[in-house]
Amino acid sequence: MKKEYWLGTTVALLFIVIGLVFGLKKQETAVNSASPGTFLLAQSLPDLNGKSQALAQWKGKTIVANFWATWCPPCIEEMPELSALQEEGKAKNIQIIGIGIDSVDKIQEFSYKHKISYPLYVAGMQGAELAKEMGNSKGGLPFTLLITPDGQVKRTYTGRLDMTGLRRDLGLP
Repeated sequence: MKKEYWLGTTVALLFIVIGLVFGLKKQETAVNSASPGTFLLAQSLPDLNGKSQALAQWKGKTIVANFWATWCPPCIEEMPELSALQEEGKAKNIQIIGIGIDSVDKIQEFSYKHKISYPLYVAGMQGAELAKEMGNSKGGLPFTLLITPDGQVKRTYTGRLDMTGLRRDLGLP
């Protein structure tokens, strides 16, 4: 009787483990099958004050998500143009967001020195992995996504933005 009990218990535990493994794999596949835009909007990142912010708050807008770093010269060069574009794009339901791949302190210090008219979020060094999930396979910065109001990625840009091309992609003159 003891032998049958242990055999039954072992088989039951084996099925539980198999179920957990397949359940986790299914969940992982579901996350990875989401479009990059939807995946990004499902994230929460700290703002400059350290308060976690859901990026889903921008859902329904055309989003220009710009991955950048304080040590990246092309990133810094394009930020004034992105700020101007943010001001112009407000009336057209366009939202620019900056996702900093750096420390909170460095991004805060940077924001005090420069007038940035769009929200900055702090992704830290994990931001490089997040950008990779979004399609930045080479890891270059800046990396920018143009996301439609329904969460689809319309276009990605690696390197310094060509503002004329971005404006065209946004439907701006």
